[in-house]
Amino acid sequence: MKTQILSNEIELLAEKALKLTATNTIIIADLHLGKIEHFRLSGINLPAAAASHTEERLSTLIQKHEPSRIIFLGDLFHSLKNQSYESFQTLIKTFDNITFDLVIGNHDIMTKENYSDLGLNVTEEVYINGLWLTHEPQDEIKEGYYNIAGHIHPGIKLKGKGRQKLTLPCFYFGAHSGLLPAFGY
Repeated sequence: MKTQILSNEIELLAEKALKLTATNTIIIADLHLGKIEHFRLSGINLPAAAASHTEERLSTLIQKHEPSRIIFLGDLFHSLKNQSYESFQTLIKTFDNITFDLVIGNHDIMTKENYSDLGLNVTEEVYINGLWLTHEPQDEIKEGYYNIAGHIHPGIKLKGKGRQKLTLPCFYFGAHSGLLPAFGY
């Protein structure tokens, strides 16, 4: 689905990402790579195969849309360096023609050198044609800008007559700011 924010044509992708058409930039929030490994180390029994699911989806997204730039809106990794770090490094080296940026999020607790070693440009925020990209939504929006963030993980709850409940991820856009769904778990 395509929409317009300020003078930017934006495509909302089914893969839970946003594409800026004019700059061929994909924006993704909250991958939380390594989350499965983190929980497994804590004794929570989750399937090991689930650990690579987010990276596989990212690779498929890149191959399908062929972006020139990807901006991660924080929480790229869920915690400290683990085996997901090396597999992510392999993945982004595969796409060495793409510029990768990371807007630091609250879960991005590794050193800046760790992120730089991955080939990521690390920053607190990104500005593109009136869009102000941050990890957390901003309370005060700068004049002339529209804030796009992650962190909140918006969703819509569906309820059935038989007490069935289902929450699905969604995009949210207000007058001055928008939220992206979490790309990862």
